[in-house]
Amino acid sequence: MAAHDEDERTETAAKAGDHVDVTAISGDINVDPGARGAVYAHLARLFTEADSDLYRALAGGDVTDEFEQLLDRCALDVEPPDFTVTEDREDLSARYNDLFVVGYSEVVDKTDGTVHNEGPPVSLYESDYRPDVSWNDVNLDLARAYEYFGCQVDQEVRRNHDHLRLELEFMGYLCRREAVVDPDIAAARLDFHDRHLRVFSEGLTERLGTEPGTGFYGRLGSFLDRFTASDVADLADRREGNS
Repeated sequence: MAAHDEDERTETAAKAGDHVDVTAISGDINVDPGARGAVYAHLARLFTEADSDLYRALAGGDVTDEFEQLLDRCALDVEPPDFTVTEDREDLSARYNDLFVVGYSEVVDKTDGTVHNEGPPVSLYESDYRPDVSWNDVNLDLARAYEYFGCQVDQEVRRNHDHLRLELEFMGYLCRREAVVDPDIAAARLDFHDRHLRVFSEGLTERLGTEPGTGFYGRLGSFLDRFTASDVADLADRREGNS
């Protein structure tokens, strides 16, 4: 049995020079993209092993309530998710690791010790869902996108750029920029969806659908798929309306 190295499990993602507080979506902030940015930021937080604080928020229904309030502030027609959990924290953590972290090793040739390694059932890395594109091309394109918008990946935590949490946090950052300083950045958001996040979301959700008993993480993947699909459709409609 094998697992991803600890430094491959992201705790933080893109560090942006211009940080926008999304806890107060009001005043001069454009409410709709600001709320979408907060949704993406929350999704990034949920795609990790729940610590005690996050578990309490999930079990107490606080996370479900937050998403409902944020979706009320969005122009998107997306059904609010039910993210309240009933299992204990240990079971939730075990399911997270079974789905997203733990891989498997099998000796396929005992004569020479050849070992076949399999990653976790559901990868949190975009390149694993892009068989037609090389790992290098995916990560290089992401690195250029992050750099263009003044974001950097914390190299002490993550080495690769194609982890789901990185892409979600980056999309959240773009939404916050759209809400506060740059409404024309919507075109860049649509491009990032088309090149990366939407493709990633579809692949991950499909993979989750092949696993039994996904529980909370199945609902999380389903909402990610529905929310990104609605975001893309809205951005595409706005582009067509401006053409």
